[in-house]
Amino acid sequence: MKNFDKKISRLIRPEIRALKAYHVPDAAGLIKLDAMENPYTWPEDIRQAWLEALRDVELNRYPDSGTHAVSARFRAAWQIPDYLEILFGNGSDELIQIVLMSLSRPGAVVLAPTPTFVMYEMIATVLGLKFVGVPLRADFSLDVTAMLEAIATHEPAAIFFAYPNNPTGNLFARDGIERVIVASPGLVVLDEAYYAFARATFIDRLGKFDNLLVMRTLSKQGLAGLRLGVLIGPAPWLEEFNKVRLPYSNGTLTQASANFALSHLEVLNQQVEQICKDREMMYRSLIRLNGLQVWPSQTNFLLFRTLNRDADEVFESLRTRGVLIKNLNATGGMLKDCLRVTIGTPAENSAFLAALEAAL
Repeated sequence: MKNFDKKISRLIRPEIRALKAYHVPDAAGLIKLDAMENPYTWPEDIRQAWLEALRDVELNRYPDSGTHAVSARFRAAWQIPDYLEILFGNGSDELIQIVLMSLSRPGAVVLAPTPTFVMYEMIATVLGLKFVGVPLRADFSLDVTAMLEAIATHEPAAIFFAYPNNPTGNLFARDGIERVIVASPGLVVLDEAYYAFARATFIDRLGKFDNLLVMRTLSKQGLAGLRLGVLIGPAPWLEEFNKVRLPYSNGTLTQASANFALSHLEVLNQQVEQICKDREMMYRSLIRLNGLQVWPSQTNFLLFRTLNRDADEVFESLRTRGVLIKNLNATGGMLKDCLRVTIGTPAENSAFLAALEAAL
């Protein structure tokens, strides 16, 4: 083992050794409300039609590297103008990696308001870029003045906005984001992973700003298992990023499944509507409980803080009662004693509320 330690110490970069791998807890036997997933599967007739659609997939052939068929489906479903291009990745994570690999150079800085999606910082660190987080205001709104000051100081190569933000669930003010875009000397990426729940987008501003891109996914709408991320923007940017993308990164089954799902978009939209209704019911239920601070959300999850009990204790109490949510307490700072719950089915939501009331 000593030989391993010596070699690892000599060969692995110190910032990589200091990282912890992204942890996905074991949810076996638990009501899983920790990962912002859609709790609903497809109706049986849709599932059977999907399996039939996969019957003709030629697994002995490499996938369509140009993703032509599925690109046309996304363009129609999301009303993407012809003057914009689409680039697919193995989830949004790969797209973040592709963008930052393309921009990586000595001294390059990545900026984002914090707290936010952890992969912006993690991928930047892995690629040797410096990550600078600009704290949100106490109410989780965007501190535009602080962002502009950070831009002037660091001249970031890239700025990421989760829109709506994860883990806080809120939409930043549009005019504040536009001020940041105008002031930024580098690229600005709007991560619209929760677009289906918020129906707010910057796609209409693509091309009007020469440094703006939009990123989306179907993961939150019930297709998390596909690992399909979508980057949308002017062709000159996406042509450069496509040089970095590994060939065949989107498998044939993924493309065929996404193509099928988008031809049944009404099913996904109905599920989103149900989740949004249940989110509002869950919010009203949580604010009635003593000892909680709850934030409204435009996503498929709710963030809340335990005021009278340690969040770790509440998290473990929920787990022993068969419910798994996300514990953000270890993050500290603005997320001290904070927990995040994904909106599940009505039965799952009721089980969570009963377990939480007992835990408090």
